[in-house]
Amino acid sequence: MIDITMKSKSSMDQNSILSINNTRVQGALCARNIASLNQPPAARHASAPAYSPHARPQNTTAAHSTAVRTPVQAATPVSAPPARRLPVFAKPVQKGQKTPLPIGTTGQKSHSPGSLSACFGWNTLNAQCDLDVSAFLLGADGKVIGDSWFVFYGQTESPDRSCRFQTGDAADREIITIDFQKLHADVKKIVFVLTINEAFAKRLHFGMVKDAYIRILDAQRHECVSFQMTEYYSNVISMMIGEIYQYGESWKFNAVGNGVAKDLAGLCALYGVEVSD
Repeated sequence: MIDITMKSKSSMDQNSILSINNTRVQGALCARNIASLNQPPAARHASAPAYSPHARPQNTTAAHSTAVRTPVQAATPVSAPPARRLPVFAKPVQKGQKTPLPIGTTGQKSHSPGSLSACFGWNTLNAQCDLDVSAFLLGADGKVIGDSWFVFYGQTESPDRSCRFQTGDAADREIITIDFQKLHADVKKIVFVLTINEAFAKRLHFGMVKDAYIRILDAQRHECVSFQMTEYYSNVISMMIGEIYQYGESWKFNAVGNGVAKDLAGLCALYGVEVSD
């Protein structure tokens, strides 16, 4: 197990990782903030409140991250928020389609290592649906190469500083940039996941989401590929929308569009983020 630098002497344990969907903060992932990661939407990207070591985390039962097959009941109907206009997709692909990216060597055309931006957007049918993007940096075995190798609103940069999370702009809601010159050699795949905040507590699900997309832009903001989801499910709360993976000496994008009934804590366990008992 790879240790994460802590601001306190206490270690990250199972209870703290299972409470990853409670009160949200920004900053490096550590023992003091891993148990308090779900603020209300309005405070998502505000400065972190002072952490109280005596505060009791909420929604920390292990059942929350293991209810994979039980359909999620519908929440009390809430009016839909105003929809955001979608960008124009220049190079759309369908679910399951794989596309070369201008990084490394593709065919006979050589590209120098550079950077890409994974840009995300969505609309919802329920005002309580608050989505977030996370990126898991995986090795050849399909697991994170270390406990801190995932990027999201509470940990905005990977240890090698290659992947960075940022809030979006007028076109996209959230963005994760990837600098392939800094990317650790052991990282073979980056999986991008959309997760509904407090889905279990509020009985929310992806049947309340629409227009979800990912588009990959190069350093000049030209679109390399885009994928807009068309399938939404009422029994899942997280969607693996797409992934970038190494293929020989090049990199490709895979339009995934598959979901699971796991919150962020459950995704950490799925991708091998190891915690002590």
